[in-house]
Amino acid sequence: MLNPQWLRSFATLAEQGSFTRAAERLDLTQAAVSQHVQRLEERLGPLLIRRPRQFELTPAGRALIDYCAEVGAADQRLQQRLSEADAEQGEIGLISPGSIGLALYPQLLALQQAHPGLSIRHRFAPDREVLEAVLDNRFELGLVTLKPDDPRLSVSRFAEEPLELVAPAGEPVRDWADLERLGFIDHPDGQAMAGRLLSRRFPGAPGVRSLPCHGFTNQIGLILEPVARGLGFTVIPRYARLAFSRPEAIQVIDGAPPVVDTLWLLHRAEWPLTARAQLLLRRIRRHFSTSEGEAV
Repeated sequence: MLNPQWLRSFATLAEQGSFTRAAERLDLTQAAVSQHVQRLEERLGPLLIRRPRQFELTPAGRALIDYCAEVGAADQRLQQRLSEADAEQGEIGLISPGSIGLALYPQLLALQQAHPGLSIRHRFAPDREVLEAVLDNRFELGLVTLKPDDPRLSVSRFAEEPLELVAPAGEPVRDWADLERLGFIDHPDGQAMAGRLLSRRFPGAPGVRSLPCHGFTNQIGLILEPVARGLGFTVIPRYARLAFSRPEAIQVIDGAPPVVDTLWLLHRAEWPLTARAQLLLRRIRRHFSTSEGEAV
């Protein structure tokens, strides 16, 4: 069996791309990291092609990195299984899109206040990154907007979230000309979301790309700030709108037909959820089933 410290040194070296940075990250000397790599190469053959100030992994080196990832995942599964019965101690990892994340975060903080032994790790990420993080065992729970088809995942319906056309408070929005007058506040998913909603609300209109763009931000919590200041309109998911701190400065322009996305909860199917994760899910499912009824 390969020495775990040698594996940690090699994986950190591959991640950092430098013996100096790897040694700093591991709190070791460069000589120690070099020695660990040398010991591995004595067992496995050449792992690195060394060049001035850089190196390249050989095929054996890339295979060893995959092995390191498998060992890390196995270690995490062991830790989860050994501690899964304790619902009030330990870490819970949850990764989600930004809109639902804004609504989730206060609930996660409230749960941690009620159970100080818990450590809740939450990350905002797009669907692709959520899938990768759950499959790689870096997060126990994930939420996505597109239902995945992967036998390694357990997938269940979590909530529904309509897209909303949001304009400055008091601004009349009756037709396409009003949208042209206001201008569009864009965001990373803005063109796609606006295209889906506006094509239904205004059939036959030129489309969102024809509208003047009056701003862009990639921060989910800031998208509605320029709208509140009268700089334009946007299309965002409902939970992002509900989390905005100045609801009096904006308005939702109602209309039909609606565009509603389903949010899917996923976790690895091969092993049971920890008691901590089950505790978290009970709380947030209860909250979102209530808030959905209130928001519609």
